[in-house]
Amino acid sequence: MENFAVIQKLLDEKNNIESELSKIPFKGVPEIRENKSGKYLYTKYRELGKSKTSYIGLYTDELYKRLKEKSIEAKELRKKLKRIEKELSEYGYSSNALPLDLRLNIDYARANMKNSIYDQAILEGVGTTYSETETIIENGKVYNMKASDIQKILNLKHAWDFILDKDVIQAKSDLSVLSYIAKLVNEGFYMEGGTLRIGPVRIGGCNYIPPIPNEINVKDAIEKIINSEEIIIDKTIDLCLYCMKAQLFNDGNKRAAIIFANHYLVAHMGGLLVVPFNKTEEFKKLLVDYYDNNKYKEIKTFLKNNCWQKFK
Repeated sequence: MENFAVIQKLLDEKNNIESELSKIPFKGVPEIRENKSGKYLYTKYRELGKSKTSYIGLYTDELYKRLKEKSIEAKELRKKLKRIEKELSEYGYSSNALPLDLRLNIDYARANMKNSIYDQAILEGVGTTYSETETIIENGKVYNMKASDIQKILNLKHAWDFILDKDVIQAKSDLSVLSYIAKLVNEGFYMEGGTLRIGPVRIGGCNYIPPIPNEINVKDAIEKIINSEEIIIDKTIDLCLYCMKAQLFNDGNKRAAIIFANHYLVAHMGGLLVVPFNKTEEFKKLLVDYYDNNKYKEIKTFLKNNCWQKFK
């Protein structure tokens, strides 16, 4: 999650600088003008390529000194702002207005968030109904549910909110984003839920034992999928299945994999990818066959035909 943490820090710095600049009540550098009636202070600046001036008031030494100080301060702040924007650009961040189709896909994902969270909860074996899931998402109280199940649903909401943020959706789909998603879905269960596991793990119901992940290899694998010649939905499914089979984290791998795949899919205006609650058992069987026997084509076809929701 290094990249995401750096981007967030830079955005915080950018907001602080913009806030400081907004407190300076004038643009440009001070200029003294004199005529028969006395000395006056103006500020000179450029706007849209044109030189402009703005009247400040009668000249005093104190006011002139104050304007000078603020002009120098503003210049330094703008230099810092320019440096931060350059760094953000190098990390692939853009603050430009989102394209219409991307905004529509985000709206579609948000409109279907309750359904998506319910489907994921059922896939994880959480004992909930749609009504209970909806109540939890809306911060209501439910009874006769395990605290751990309630926590899982809330964590899913936080992870979906995270990827649908207008800034996060523009970030590159990489290990830093995936790790932060895993941290969110594991909140309250693991202290380092977004850290790549360092020990062996067994997957219930199958014989496959995933190797301990190596950070460099994981980054390369994700990059290779994203840079492949496949179409968007195929890349999305490849990302999802890779993350599931690699079992990168101590827990929450299916949850993190699906939400991470949707970060990529929504960012590329491709709809949603969620296993419907009534297809859970079929999916689980195909997943075990994929783990144990490398039956990749079958599960990929299933996901594309049964789990891909197009928003247009």
